Amino acid sequence: MLKKILVADDQPDGRRLLQDILARFNAYGVETLIARDGAEAVAITEKEKPDLILLDIMMPGLNGFEVCRKVKGNPELANTYIIIVSAKIQQEDRKEAALAGADEYLTKPYDVNAIIERAQKVLGVSLIS
Repeated sequence: MLKKILVADDQPDGRRLLQDILARFNAYGVETLIARDGAEAVAITEKEKPDLILLDIMMPGLNGFEVCRKVKGNPELANTYIIIVSAKIQQEDRKEAALAGADEYLTKPYDVNAIIERAQKVLGVSLIS
């Protein structure tokens, strides 16, 4: 079965970096989807049902917290694994992410190994070095 990751970030550089990090999963049948804002992230999630979402907080329209609440509040999507990836490092942001239903919170700049490890775990894919 094809596995899917959704990268939701309004910043082109942020999206590109995550796409580059996740490209190593392509050979294992993992598809990377892209959303440029919160509303697009919700629409893609409802249609494609990704296994993992890497979700920025600060986006136009719906922010990452709102996207997270919408996804986790939908019974068909509630098991979607969501990792908030944000430049916001304040404890209150982490708390709000947890209250919105996020499974994890990683800060920018990205720890590439942490993203790869989390994706491997969630997708059940072991990359061969």
